[in-house]
Amino acid sequence: MFLSVFDLFKIGIGPSSSHTMGPMTAAERFLAEVAGDDWPRPAGSVVHRLGVSLHGSLAFTGVGHGTDRAVILGLAGYNPLTVDPDRMDEQLATIAAEKMVRPAGHQPYQFDPQSDLVLDKKEALPGHANGMAFNAYDADGRRLLRRIYYSVGGGFVVSEEELQTLKNQSRKPEASDVPFPFASAREMLAMAAESGLSIAEMKRANEEAHMTRADLDAGLDRIWQAMDACIERGLSQDGIMPGGLNVRRRARQLHDRLEEDWRQNRPNPLAANDWLSVFAMAVNEENASGGRVVTAPTNGAAGVVPAVMRYWQKFHVDADANGIRDFLLTAAAIGGIVKHNASISGAEVGCQGEVGSASAMAAAGLAAVLGGTPAQVENAAEIALEHHLGMTCDPVAGLVQVPCIERNALGSVKAVTAASLAVKGDGTHFVSLDAAVETMRQTGVDMNERYKETSLGGLAVNVVEC
Repeated sequence: MFLSVFDLFKIGIGPSSSHTMGPMTAAERFLAEVAGDDWPRPAGSVVHRLGVSLHGSLAFTGVGHGTDRAVILGLAGYNPLTVDPDRMDEQLATIAAEKMVRPAGHQPYQFDPQSDLVLDKKEALPGHANGMAFNAYDADGRRLLRRIYYSVGGGFVVSEEELQTLKNQSRKPEASDVPFPFASAREMLAMAAESGLSIAEMKRANEEAHMTRADLDAGLDRIWQAMDACIERGLSQDGIMPGGLNVRRRARQLHDRLEEDWRQNRPNPLAANDWLSVFAMAVNEENASGGRVVTAPTNGAAGVVPAVMRYWQKFHVDADANGIRDFLLTAAAIGGIVKHNASISGAEVGCQGEVGSASAMAAAGLAAVLGGTPAQVENAAEIALEHHLGMTCDPVAGLVQVPCIERNALGSVKAVTAASLAVKGDGTHFVSLDAAVETMRQTGVDMNERYKETSLGGLAVNVVEC
């Protein structure tokens, strides 16, 4: 199956692609099914009330991740791309007061968030850790329609049937889908060697099999504009982030200090690391506050790729718009390989699948724009991913704040280090990217469920509140 750059880089809202963007999209899909004619119903029956139950990781950390809010807004007809983050509280308050959702194109449906949204921590749905069951009832309380969806990471949502299809289909995409149907790093390097093209050029050719060059470039530019705007907003905000941990935003204060040092030309041997960190933290503070972000490949890891791109712009005079596009295309090629052969979901494989994947994508993108060969780009991705293997997902209180914000900063630093090491070599290395990806998959399978986005282990239970 072809995975587009726009599948990996989705513009939406924080704080979690799996727990916010995915569930909101699932609610939107359910509304479309309710309005459709392809499900059986008793003659004369009318949908009167909606209900939702959240299961697995969505139940354990749903409130901290804003899953409850996302589902409610989704049932009210909003979607991650167009919902206004600054008006969500107002919209949620109206729904709670009216006990009603009013999606456009539908009749109003009864929906009381207090009773019609259930966080079921006892029953896990069989397909995935992030499961949701949506129900539609008539005025007498009879269930007319039930649909189960799974939020499988990065904002991707699948139904029960779609999930089974994905599990049954071959891992190798059909050759006819795109001109360079690589499903692994080994295939990617072989195709690059045979064609003489860069990874970005091959990825571009694949994308242009489905859209025009002008549309592709415009879409890539929109992604970067959204990323850049997120950094800028994050650098301008102060105060305490929502959720109850009383974690204060730090990016603006750190940025002001760095700007002063920059203007005064004060020597700082750690300047690159400091700028990387502040850019990444700005994005993830915005994400934690429910702002507009881009999955890269997830919300929890949304700061790594933009931070490395902004770093490249700041410290490399040859940075330009075409380089930004090549960076994103290369990063998407690596992200597609990781998702296809392992996972980008913290609920499936821990944070190695989120920040680890993001760091690999950023390292590859940077190596590419620094002039790296395909072998050097693959090496950069492998170094970055290898040194995130085994990383758990243990958000304190279920919030994408601790350790997530600083973890993005460190993932950015690792990405730049990996790219630098790779382009200074000749591309020859001992561990392949495919081996690192498979190791990540196996490690995720073996990882105790408590360390996969449930907040039942690790820092989440060992942090002492003062």
